[in-house]
Amino acid sequence: MTSRMKIDIGIDDAARAAIADGLGRLLADSYSLYLQTHNFHWNVTGPMFQTLHVMFESQYTELATAVDLVAERIRSLGFPAPATYAEFTRLSSITNVDGVPKADEMIRVLVDGQQTVVRTARSLFPVVEAAGDEATADLLTQRIQLHEKTAWMLRSLLEQ
Repeated sequence: MTSRMKIDIGIDDAARAAIADGLGRLLADSYSLYLQTHNFHWNVTGPMFQTLHVMFESQYTELATAVDLVAERIRSLGFPAPATYAEFTRLSSITNVDGVPKADEMIRVLVDGQQTVVRTARSLFPVVEAAGDEATADLLTQRIQLHEKTAWMLRSLLEQ
């Protein structure tokens, strides 16, 4: 029988649970966006192939690092990180795309995914700020900045 040590980091149990729950949704969105971006990296075709193939690789590589950071923050708060496709499907707000869309539609889908992650991250601020959880606030701020910038870069590809 193992006993669990009390977590005493200045954030009460209920707040830690609420933050971990929100971070679980962020993790699911980020992982779903990772899979979608990787799929598009593999399957993109057309005149922008090289540009998009390299761009998508850069984006999914960054997302792979991000999911680890989010999952480790959940663990730091004392909760298990969701880690199965079933959990990610249940928790994610990312819209799945069937088949292989054309390159310009891939870009549109990824813009929507990036913006979805931003909205999910931004929605956590009230509970994070109320709990005085600066570490999670910092993580969220970094994620928002990166996803907003990535969405802008993707949108710029669609401008005439």
